[in-house]
Amino acid sequence: MRRHDRRACRHGVARCQDGTDSADFPCRASAPGVASAHSPRRLVTTPASPDSAREGRAARALSALAGISAELASARALESTVDRALGTLRAFLEAQQVSLWLHTPQGLALTFTAGEDTTSEDDVRKGLRLGDSLQVVRDLEVAPIILGDRRVGALVVRTARALGDEERMLLTALANLLAPELAHAERSRQLEVEVAARTAEIERGRRFTEKIIDSLPLGLYVIDREYRIQSWNRKRETGMQGVSREEAIGRTIFEILHRQPAEMLRREFDDVFSTGRMQEYQMESVASGEARTYRITKIPMRLGDGPVSHVITIGEDVTDWKEAQERFSQAEKLAAIGQLAAGVMHEINNPLATIAACAESLGYRIEDLEKSGVTIAPETLDFLGIIENEVVRCKQIVDGLLDFSRPKQARKERVNLNDVVERTLFLLKHHVRFKKLTVQTDLDPTIGRVPQANSEQLVQVLMALLINAMDAMGEKGTVRIVTQSSTDPKRGAILEVIDSGHGIAKGEIAKIFEPFYTTKAPGQGTGLGLSICYGIVQEHGGVIEVDSTLGQGSTFRVVLPVVAQ
Repeated sequence: MRRHDRRACRHGVARCQDGTDSADFPCRASAPGVASAHSPRRLVTTPASPDSAREGRAARALSALAGISAELASARALESTVDRALGTLRAFLEAQQVSLWLHTPQGLALTFTAGEDTTSEDDVRKGLRLGDSLQVVRDLEVAPIILGDRRVGALVVRTARALGDEERMLLTALANLLAPELAHAERSRQLEVEVAARTAEIERGRRFTEKIIDSLPLGLYVIDREYRIQSWNRKRETGMQGVSREEAIGRTIFEILHRQPAEMLRREFDDVFSTGRMQEYQMESVASGEARTYRITKIPMRLGDGPVSHVITIGEDVTDWKEAQERFSQAEKLAAIGQLAAGVMHEINNPLATIAACAESLGYRIEDLEKSGVTIAPETLDFLGIIENEVVRCKQIVDGLLDFSRPKQARKERVNLNDVVERTLFLLKHHVRFKKLTVQTDLDPTIGRVPQANSEQLVQVLMALLINAMDAMGEKGTVRIVTQSSTDPKRGAILEVIDSGHGIAKGEIAKIFEPFYTTKAPGQGTGLGLSICYGIVQEHGGVIEVDSTLGQGSTFRVVLPVVAQ
């Protein structure tokens, strides 16, 4: 009898010493469904158990979930990772469509999709209304995407078959994975929108501020501690010395304002940087072709609480302001004259009254002498009439000065300019200086009358113009007086005084009617004559016009309205 060695083969089958298999110890590999290596004659298989099949589906689902998780954790953009994740899910589920829907202010919106685009918003809404868990609507599987207590959206799968438990768990897990990613993306998008809106608002504010600075009638620029220009408004670009903003920004102020001494500019800026005090001064410039006055202001600027980091320089043309100040000062002088006239009125009127009384007495004495047969020289009565008229005129002049402090209503009547000329020449014909001039008259007999006029004031105007002509010609030459009519009622009566004097410079014509402005030597004129004439003519509804050429003479033209005779 042979002894069997019960050594086991690699399948656990007892092997005899002679290499034959023991029938008493069959190979475990020959268990149902497993082919024995020692039984090549036939293969016996058995179906897998339900548990093992479920474990296999779960393993594949976990594998798919792991791949999707890795994709979401990658550094790629969210759009790319979501597209890849939906594609992986669709392939694993063998689905017709996998789509991602998000809640937006405008409603539920399809954001990502893989496969056929056949899902409607209404179907998704129906699934979401059924609850916060995975819901089935016809051939759709709707998995809500929820973060905390807020619904972000839904992950929707369209398939031709019902999903298994493992697949539905995968769908729910993916929805849970997407929730924080989508919420983060939404917050990032909102932040981007806010940043963009804030940036646009800042840009609008910057442009608005820049527009305000550019609209100012001031030249403005800003320099830093390196003397480099950081801001340059549009006003600095205009004028004969204008420099464009593009050319100025970034360059030193000494390169741009090269006409000004660099050391002087440096000292001015250094003083503001070191002391932090504002500087203000005025300067004259003729760069534009005429003398202009500018107020220059240097203002310290700080970024934060540190030292002065920039200096703002503002240049303002104050020529008109300065002239207005001078005119205001002159107006104050005129007011002072009015007050002075009020104080000396009685002192002047008293001697005038004495002169008038003496002239009247002298007239009576001459009449008595003529009655007694004494021959009186003819010019004596003329001289006496001049004295009486001049006394009256002096009193009227005093009353005119009183108008500064106590205006009075002058007597108005219709006046013929030819009568004004004759009366004025009568008053001047005995003037010592006036006798040296040649006076020519060209009077229009058809000239109309000036309505609501004061003859004494018009005589004062013509006398002032004739005295100015006499001064311009140096008491020698010819002066012409012309009156003429016009077809325009507003320019109906024209009175011209034409001299052959030295003329007036073009730049001075606009100033000759200003109070206290005079081209005469000190002590020879007050500068009030033409100013008073201008006011009288304006009061009569007229204008004074001047034509003048240096070295050839001047024409003063008084234009007044008229009425029919």
